Amino acid sequence: MKRLALVLGPLMLVACSPRVALEAPKEPITINLNVKIEHEIRVKVDKDLDALFEKESELF
Repeated sequence: MKRLALVLGPLMLVACSPRVALEAPKEPITINLNVKIEHEIRVKVDKDLDALFEKESELF
């Protein structure tokens, strides 16, 4: 009886081991984002100031 328990005990423990499985979903993942992007563009002002400083070099 002890021999049977020694043989079957580890087999029963292996049979009851937990299983973790990672699988990719069959359908594509959809992510909806609501993003508000605001930009402040200063390039025109910088160019205007550069032109003004070149034109009026004695301003400062």
